[in-house]
Amino acid sequence: MARDLLEGAVLSAAVSGLDGWTVQDGKLHKEYRFADFVSAFGFMSAAALCAERKNHHPEWFNVYNTVRVDLSTHDAGGITTWDVELAEEFDRIAND
Repeated sequence: MARDLLEGAVLSAAVSGLDGWTVQDGKLHKEYRFADFVSAFGFMSAAALCAERKNHHPEWFNVYNTVRVDLSTHDAGGITTWDVELAEEFDRIAND
């Protein structure tokens, strides 16, 4: 499913509505910190199931209690509403 790129003021407005997300290297970026490795891995497991249901998969990296996430829509060549929606879902999962 193709999505339109978010750029300029529209992208800025979308990112400002997300808690702790920034744009780095053309991708939505956030670093989550959890109490321990098990909590971080639990987040990744739940987030993976969510991403699979949406058929939209993150780039991520985990060390102990930290999970770094980057989101972009490769087919569109940048950040789309799909990425914003997944960021919101990931934040809900992290806060549960």
